[in-house]
Amino acid sequence: CARAARARRDARTDRHRERPGRNNECVERSARRSVCYCDAYCRRSGDCCEDYQTACHISAIDCEVRQWGPWSPCSSVCGAGTTERSRQVATPPHNGGTPCPDLKQRRGCLAHTETCSAAKEVAKILPDSFKRNFKDPWRRPHMLMKEEKKSYCVQMRVKQASAACKVKPWSAGLVHERSVCVECQSDAMTPDNRCRGDGLQNIRSFWSAASAPGCSGSWVRESFTEDCRCPSYSMIFV
Repeated sequence: CARAARARRDARTDRHRERPGRNNECVERSARRSVCYCDAYCRRSGDCCEDYQTACHISAIDCEVRQWGPWSPCSSVCGAGTTERSRQVATPPHNGGTPCPDLKQRRGCLAHTETCSAAKEVAKILPDSFKRNFKDPWRRPHMLMKEEKKSYCVQMRVKQASAACKVKPWSAGLVHERSVCVECQSDAMTPDNRCRGDGLQNIRSFWSAASAPGCSGSWVRESFTEDCRCPSYSMIFV
């Protein structure tokens, strides 16, 4: 009898030994007469036999994670943005252990840098027909000194323009997704040698047409070029 009992126990253990993946032949009836499995996949599907852990000598290993890393810089240089942090897995889960918690966190942030105020400025623009003639011999000496400052160019992509812009021929070209060159001449420069409203790279800012009442909109600066002159039919800052 002892030998027969031992043989039955060994046979049952063999049936319950872990097998990789789903094996429909590795099936038993539980104490409640429901179907249960003793293959490796049962830990995922949750249909292991009651003595699976004991028969297969498996102990669950829970996931362990490291400490959170630092928060990343705000994704925006001006205004609302997002920041995130992450952590690494120290010990991955095994044998049906507790899964790993979230490894990334994200939250909102509000960026405000010294250059952020530039994005809030509204640029006033005119067509390049209003450019100064630097070779005019009747210019006063103090005006000639002011003109020694070199111009620079910014390439802007229009994102929005009001209906009033269609009234003037020069402003009618300010349409959605059009790229325009806007030149900053010395006459329009502030004491810090820049034009108001020249914007920030890849940040939406706003503009207003000085000689077209009601014409205004928004744009995004795509590039900045020093010592530059925009081609004909462009814009200037005023």
